[in-house]
Amino acid sequence: KVLGAPLVHMSSEILCAMLITMDEQDKEKQLARSCVAKHAVNEAHRIAVGQLNPPPRLLLGPGPCNAHPRVLQAMSTHQVGHLDPFFLDMMNEVKELLQYAWQTSNEFTVPISGTGSAAMEACLANIVEPGDVVLIGCNGYFGYRLCDMASRYGADVRMMKKPWGTVFSLEELEENLKTHRPMVLGLVHAETSTGTCQPMEGVGALCRKYGAMLLLDCVTSLSGVPVFIDDWGVDIAYSGSQKCLSCPPGIAPFTMGPRAMAKLRGRKGKVANWYLDMSMIAQYLVSKEATRSYHHTAPINMNYGLREALRIVSEEGLQARWKRHRDNAELLWAGLEKLNVQLLVPYEYRLPSLTTAIIPPGVDGKAVSAYILKKHNIEIGNGLGELAGKCWRFGMMGYNSRPDNVATLLAVLEDGLKNFRSKL
Repeated sequence: KVLGAPLVHMSSEILCAMLITMDEQDKEKQLARSCVAKHAVNEAHRIAVGQLNPPPRLLLGPGPCNAHPRVLQAMSTHQVGHLDPFFLDMMNEVKELLQYAWQTSNEFTVPISGTGSAAMEACLANIVEPGDVVLIGCNGYFGYRLCDMASRYGADVRMMKKPWGTVFSLEELEENLKTHRPMVLGLVHAETSTGTCQPMEGVGALCRKYGAMLLLDCVTSLSGVPVFIDDWGVDIAYSGSQKCLSCPPGIAPFTMGPRAMAKLRGRKGKVANWYLDMSMIAQYLVSKEATRSYHHTAPINMNYGLREALRIVSEEGLQARWKRHRDNAELLWAGLEKLNVQLLVPYEYRLPSLTTAIIPPGVDGKAVSAYILKKHNIEIGNGLGELAGKCWRFGMMGYNSRPDNVATLLAVLEDGLKNFRSKL
């Protein structure tokens, strides 16, 4: 008998198959025993941890902001494969919704599988070749990050420097374009470290006049303030999911126009970053159905979340969404003025989604923000880079941009200032 079945009732083929299977299983058991015998398991890091239970923070700093409940619900739905027809069809919806948010018809409009910094690097990795002159506007922390990234791809980096909290005029931009004749001009539309919003009207025309492409950082502006990729003549741009889109960090909107695509196709050598090579990713996410090919395993549930975030943007409408962010920013600015807290950025260049407030003299800004976090479960941001210890950063982005959150923030800030000053 084999496994309790009389041999007389079995064909020779079935019997052979069962014996082969048993032989293979025996070999696997022997191999497993061999591994255990040779390598004892180190139990040093086998710790017992409880169920995850994060504190219920209200995130009113520079980002991430709180994700919209509908986004979190969408992310919790079951997965499909990254080449499943359902997923690929869904990615076409994500592309079109991103085109609406960006206000572009760029065919190459995709989410990058990574944070906003990955999308920033993707811009530079794909269009920059060794020796290319890259001109970057440095009036805050993230302009300098662009310079650092560009230098790693062999660019001849030229910096336009201005004090943090200021913006570039068209005259300043033209003077630098004329002097440096760059392959690309990189600007930060919404500088998260300072709360400035760079005016963009006329910049694209200047770039074309001097033979340069235009790269734009929209991490803290996309869907929160007006962005017009096509009308502004932007050639390549990126954003993040965790700011005004109210999606968790980990996926990043990205778009390339015809001139940027031509630069990519005309490269002398391969893109120096395999993971972020858009010519390869195009074969996965942009090609026609019959010619799609595997590049990487896309983060399925992050894309679910981004789709829902963009669906919410579409339902609200861009003009209504921009107005909501502006109205709530105006409420915040007026309330800060009543608390005698001055703002860093002149009114006409303030970013509605992020406000930089100057810490009053004699006040330990970090002590106040730590107090607000501990007592009220509310996160506000401290200054970054040159503004460290000088400013707070308040975010009113996406789902969090609401009058009740403005009132809450002003109340806890007043409490923090009073409590701190009472100890002086």
